[in-house]
Amino acid sequence: MATPADPGAEFSALARSRRSVRAFRPDPVPRAMVEALLETARTAPSGANLQPGRFIALAGAPLAALVAELETALDAGRPPVAEYAWFPDPMPATLKARQRAAGYALYTALGIDRRDLARRRAQFRRNFRFFDAPVGIVVTLERSMGPGAFLDLGMAMQTLHLAATAAGLASCGIGALAQHADVVQQSLSLPPQEMVICGLALGYEDPAAPANATRTNRADLADYAELRGFER
Repeated sequence: MATPADPGAEFSALARSRRSVRAFRPDPVPRAMVEALLETARTAPSGANLQPGRFIALAGAPLAALVAELETALDAGRPPVAEYAWFPDPMPATLKARQRAAGYALYTALGIDRRDLARRRAQFRRNFRFFDAPVGIVVTLERSMGPGAFLDLGMAMQTLHLAATAAGLASCGIGALAQHADVVQQSLSLPPQEMVICGLALGYEDPAAPANATRTNRADLADYAELRGFER
């Protein structure tokens, strides 16, 4: 039983076990399981219960078709789009250090030298293959929604990630997909009022893949939180 000093121990263990997986087994994920995960994701908090955003889950031929169009665009040197800003510009030194540490951890696990730009680009390009996961999810948001809708959508996505972990699946968010939102928009025949926010890879982890040996650190509590008025 959880104690006051250790609330929600089981959930805490689940949340701490979740991580971004970048190599998957080819085993298909049953449609019923994907539907259940998406229904769980929608239980996340939502301001005024607006429940903004959509999740377009792709598998099989539809996923392969989207990946093929993205790779054609990359081969053609199609310039990226930027419908919204993900990183601050300029990037503060503290955040840049975290970004570099995450990249270093991944490339070290893959045995890619920091000067090997070709292999680094090839690894980054795997984002647009959804890391060969059997399920690729495209996440969209109505353009008319206010900035607060990003909060609701983010909570729904985190709920989806955690639900996947609880179900024995692995996942990885793919922010890079928004760099070619125009290709995704056209490929999926999305209405113009839908903005492509990101992608999400979903499937069963390949534990033997070097990419999945990567671990990233989280900031210390004192770096991002204050607790006032509490008794020790």
